[in-house]
Amino acid sequence: MLTISDKTHFMTHTALYLALAVLLPIGFHTFGMAGRIFLPMHLPVLLAGFLVGPVSGLLVGLIAPALSYLLTGMPPTYAVPLMTLELPIYGLIAGLCYQRLRMNIYVTLLLAMIVGRLMFALGLLVLGMFMDLPYTATVFFSASGAIATGLPGIAAQIVLVPLIVAAVRRETANKR
Repeated sequence: MLTISDKTHFMTHTALYLALAVLLPIGFHTFGMAGRIFLPMHLPVLLAGFLVGPVSGLLVGLIAPALSYLLTGMPPTYAVPLMTLELPIYGLIAGLCYQRLRMNIYVTLLLAMIVGRLMFALGLLVLGMFMDLPYTATVFFSASGAIATGLPGIAAQIVLVPLIVAAVRRETANKR
């Protein structure tokens, strides 16, 4: 049973990561750094999963694309449903594998990113049956596709997520 303190922690931290998932892309676009390259919305979703848990990661990943689109017009309209498939998987897997199954942070991170990207590709395949999209699932996985384009963001996630998680865990332990 969750205590009031646990519920408050969950709600406030989930809201924090959701806010970051909307604000980080704004900052990146303000400085001319494209979201498709640096994937700024992905970082808070992953952190919510790793630090708060699978439900938080799932919720942040599910809500952030649509909320960001409604508030800022980003991501592009066609990407909202695709990212709404991809990002919740990131947060869910990060939380389940790291917090519940106690898997290695790097293995968890790579697994979350791979399965999330596969969901994005599946969405491209299905959505592509009904509407004209700027690229297909085949192009998505090609040498010039979204995965290749997002390599700087993927590399940043592999470096930053473990560092941030370790720092937050260390700080939390010091406060106890």
